[in-house]
Amino acid sequence: MKLLIKLQTIKSLWTLKPPSRTFQGHHRLLASDVYSQYESIRRGEQEIPKYFNFASDVLDKWSEIEKAGKRPSNPAFWWIDGKGEEVKWSFEELGFLSRKVANMLTKVCKLQKGDRIVVVLPRVPEWWLVNVACMRAGVVLIPGISQLSAKDILYRLQASKATCIITSDTLAPAVDSVASECQFLKTKLIVSKGSRVGWLNFTDLYKNQSADHSCVKTRIQDSMSIFFTSGTTGSPKMTEHSQGSLGFRPLLSERYWLDLTPSDVIWSTADTGWILAALSCVFDPWVFGACVFIHNLPQIESAAILNTLCRFPIDALVGAPTLFRMLVQNDLSNYKFMNLKHCMSGGEPLNPEVMEQWKSKTGLDIHEVYGQTETGIICSVFKGMKIKPGSMGKAAPLFDVQIIDKDANILPPGQQGEIAVRSKPIRPLGLFSEYVDNPKKTAETERGDFYVTGDKGTMDEDGYFKFIGRDDDIIISSGYRIGPFEVESALIEHPAVAEAAVVSSPDPLRGEVVKAFVVLSPTFSSGDLESLTRDLQKHVKKTTAPYKYPRKVEFVKELPKTVTGKIKRNELRNKEWGR
Repeated sequence: MKLLIKLQTIKSLWTLKPPSRTFQGHHRLLASDVYSQYESIRRGEQEIPKYFNFASDVLDKWSEIEKAGKRPSNPAFWWIDGKGEEVKWSFEELGFLSRKVANMLTKVCKLQKGDRIVVVLPRVPEWWLVNVACMRAGVVLIPGISQLSAKDILYRLQASKATCIITSDTLAPAVDSVASECQFLKTKLIVSKGSRVGWLNFTDLYKNQSADHSCVKTRIQDSMSIFFTSGTTGSPKMTEHSQGSLGFRPLLSERYWLDLTPSDVIWSTADTGWILAALSCVFDPWVFGACVFIHNLPQIESAAILNTLCRFPIDALVGAPTLFRMLVQNDLSNYKFMNLKHCMSGGEPLNPEVMEQWKSKTGLDIHEVYGQTETGIICSVFKGMKIKPGSMGKAAPLFDVQIIDKDANILPPGQQGEIAVRSKPIRPLGLFSEYVDNPKKTAETERGDFYVTGDKGTMDEDGYFKFIGRDDDIIISSGYRIGPFEVESALIEHPAVAEAAVVSSPDPLRGEVVKAFVVLSPTFSSGDLESLTRDLQKHVKKTTAPYKYPRKVEFVKELPKTVTGKIKRNELRNKEWGR
């Protein structure tokens, strides 16, 4: 992968779309601002550096600016639990604490540069400390959502060959139930006020470490994070991102989806296992020196969200469409938001009617963003851009996004095809590096000169993209991407099930939910199908992550299949969606 983008190449990238606006008046950035220090590279006057580390080159620089009194008094990180507990860290405090955690990882856990660590934590401050500590130590972070089952954890530990795991009281028993099958796992760290046999207590351990730590030197292409992403067939794939694709990308691109300043406070409700959490709660806000606000939120509840927006000076809100669908069902005239100015939605398409209701009730627009685990944000509605309901905006800087056909030909405006990103002759910095240990699947994402997203869409004459649907069978429910293979596998394990096919089904709140078509085993007879449905749902919740269970179940005599015996999920899906 060619990473040293030459002067003329960067300039040619900007011809694809104009840079977004710059700040005026009191929003103008300081000359010493970290983001502004990379202006010469964005202009193409300098090459992308060979070495880069987000902790030392961005976070520590903000700490210096802070100590010099050139940054507003905003914290860098602000966390509440909704029960009275609160944590506020400046960039200096974030650096101090994360160096302690880095020493714990390297000196106590014996992790070296390039080693992998699985981190499955809810929205707690320790998650952010581990993120930054891994950057400092060169350890590859593998985040996971808190709803993972023992089976999910086993697969991730075995596939990644991770030598360490950090989790909470909730998931520690699940880890213990599979740890004996994980030959590479050496260390288990628990974030807990108590102790557990066989585990090291994260807080007790890191607080006793020295805060003197030298950040490792990392190349811009070095692995930084691995995200597990589900597919339609087979097991989840390991999507690798580098120091460049996650950390340097927001420095190289213009202000497109997060148009923030050091005075701003941003709140993203993204799950810590999603790439959106990395983008909206770590890298992109901190490039601009903004404050990352987090509410622990064990569950997404309308009242908690609305009250928080009224009590705290949050400028920007990022959430899945499900969040906004929930919020507009409330009488919002009873709520007065303290500071909210900018709302963003991503993870799945947002219904135009929800956008209209939110606008009429709050006076605020919702700006859509589009991307994938493999790409990060590749389309967005920028601040100040005309909003077209149903559109996810224009291509983001650094990405040449096109609609192509099956032969990789670019299609004209208005014609439906596959959403793709030009990846040759030079691969954009924001794209993933590879599916780890899976060159075949990595190669399958390329068609001609393009990375193919697997999503269908159109582009109009103004360059606005519209999402039509997924080209594969992935189900996106409340922002969670669910592969049907995993749910089908869980269902088939039940003695009552002979065959199963899983597709998306429309839902007014979640956008879409998991629906299972089930063929019963000939040896099984049950007159009470409602009871069996509940039994199957409980079984899936126990076997895989709870959010994957089928909220709808339909019993059928047979499944539609091709002549080669493959289940025609598209036929079932079309039936569900009335196509």
